[in-house]
Amino acid sequence: MVYIICLLIGIMSAFIGSLMGLGGGIIFIPSLLFLYYYSDLFSWATPQVIVGTSLFVMIFTALSSTVSYWKKGRVDYKTGFVVIFGCIPGGVFGSWLNEFISAEQFSIFFGGLILVLSLFMIVYRNANIHLKTTKHKQKMRTVTLGGKIYEYQISVFKAILIAFCVGILSGLFGIGGGLLMVPTMILLFRMPAHIATATSMFMILFLSIASSSTHILLGHVNWEYALIFVPGAWIGGTLGSKINQMLKSQTIEWIFKIILVMMGIRLMIEGF
Repeated sequence: MVYIICLLIGIMSAFIGSLMGLGGGIIFIPSLLFLYYYSDLFSWATPQVIVGTSLFVMIFTALSSTVSYWKKGRVDYKTGFVVIFGCIPGGVFGSWLNEFISAEQFSIFFGGLILVLSLFMIVYRNANIHLKTTKHKQKMRTVTLGGKIYEYQISVFKAILIAFCVGILSGLFGIGGGLLMVPTMILLFRMPAHIATATSMFMILFLSIASSSTHILLGHVNWEYALIFVPGAWIGGTLGSKINQMLKSQTIEWIFKIILVMMGIRLMIEGF
């Protein structure tokens, strides 16, 4: 029974994570925290083990999603590698910090983080607009989606700085980093939503490898259950990326906002 539940959690978390470019931790971690508190069958799922296992499983979610997005030519590799350069050191540092957080503190901090991010998502507006003029036209990146041509520009310094902070949060809370990177790429860099989602999953692939490596060394991965989650993560990641290419950005965003608010409130109540 436990294995079936783990498989279903793996599929659902990877599906939603890939669909929105988040990595899956936003579903994976609250689900296992809930089971940890209310079911003896999941007594093994301490907050540290949940984060470590989440990051390990996220490798396969991100890999399956990246392959699917790559086939459609939606990954901005140049931006992806810039972000990776900043997020990997942050991910290692955040994984180390996770060692010092208790179960109650974890729920409160994670719930608060989700609520802040949900409010941010509710406030921001679609920024997929054309940039008509720029002093650095040669640095503009151009992409064609749905017959429309989009232009956007990346600030390397800002991207690395933001990515470092995202990496810390990823290693600390087990989230893939897309919670911050997707809105940032859309709002700050004017990147089309579908490109931002695909590039986020590409970044999460490398971030998850770095962050999970630290957790593995700290003994935070339960291998018996992690290997059950992996097949579900691959299936869910593949399906999520395919559905993403069929839905409108606004539909995905509103589903995401509702999920974030509900989870953030519940986790903070449990922590208190």
